[in-house]
Amino acid sequence: MVESIAYICLLGLFLGFLFQKCHLPRLLGMIIAGMILGPYCLSLLDISILEVSSQIRQMALIIILTRAGLSLDISDLKKVGRPAILMCFVPACFEMAATIYFAPKFFSISTLDAAILASVIAAVSPAVVVPKMIECMDKKLGTKKGIPQMILAGASVDDVFVIVMFSCFTSLAMGNGFHASELLRVPFSIGFGILIGYGTGKIVSLFLNKIKMHSINEFIFVLCFSFLLMKLENLPIPFSGYISIMAMGLALHNTSNSCMSLNHFYNQTWNIAQIFLFVLVGASVNLSVAFDYGWISVLFLFVILLIRILGVFICLIKTPLNKKERFFTAVSYCPKATVQAAIGSVPLAMGLSQGEFILAISVLSILVSAPLGAILMHILDQKCLEKEYLSQ
Repeated sequence: MVESIAYICLLGLFLGFLFQKCHLPRLLGMIIAGMILGPYCLSLLDISILEVSSQIRQMALIIILTRAGLSLDISDLKKVGRPAILMCFVPACFEMAATIYFAPKFFSISTLDAAILASVIAAVSPAVVVPKMIECMDKKLGTKKGIPQMILAGASVDDVFVIVMFSCFTSLAMGNGFHASELLRVPFSIGFGILIGYGTGKIVSLFLNKIKMHSINEFIFVLCFSFLLMKLENLPIPFSGYISIMAMGLALHNTSNSCMSLNHFYNQTWNIAQIFLFVLVGASVNLSVAFDYGWISVLFLFVILLIRILGVFICLIKTPLNKKERFFTAVSYCPKATVQAAIGSVPLAMGLSQGEFILAISVLSILVSAPLGAILMHILDQKCLEKEYLSQ
């Protein structure tokens, strides 16, 4: 495993640096590094690190989501309002409906298989989107109208909604039936996630304000609570760990005297964590499976992405955003990676008839949308978003 960590860091850093020099997002270089090192190419990664790669990716996501919460402000979220709520589910619904309609026509699969495919590929990737939105917030790009804050909040809830739909459709495919009560898990997961996360953040903040600790110890203390919040997802109550982690960071931002030092340590830790996150996402991509279904699959993915973009534009009706800002928001809602890498192989493992096909399309959705979305966000942020200048 030690050698594998060295390969991940060295090649991930090198290709990330190379892509950055070419004015492309670093994460693309890291994903390609994972493809090269992974079991489907050079196979240089030890099996032990591949077995725990999902846990490592989850830890990296926890770090960036806590960092996202620490960057948010309640007043900013209030300013965004209705569009942020709509962005939580409307674009995903548009994409899922398009997939259910078009997939049987493109690939001659059943409506139920199309629904399972829709619930795998409809989730936006927080791994790709969240770091970029934090960068925009740090640069004060679009913050006057709350654009990165809106995308951050919406993208986090989007995943919860889509994963719940995935569990509903796979349960139906396995003969367990579809229960409408399952849909209630969405609002309850969000509500409990916010309440428990924000409450935890307030308690942690009170403790840190009273007990003076070294900055690095404060960071470790908060990080441990982030990990424990994810553990609550195993309880028999509907609960979103990712949303609770962002809510905890939000509470710390608003009440803790240590917010600036915590931000600093989370920034430094993310520099390491992102290498493992994106390299291991790349290592999970099986190129041979992805391209077995040809260019018709790529065309299909572009069609449903366009319909997803339409869903984003509908969410932004009657908002103060101009055309450029709306286009940037729509583009930011396209990248897929994290959820697809995590659940793309589940239908195959369950023995579903179209499991291999669903895996192939989910992998291809990463290859198509993650680079495209990341590159467009990288190119368009300063061209489309207005920079907020703070008054002296």
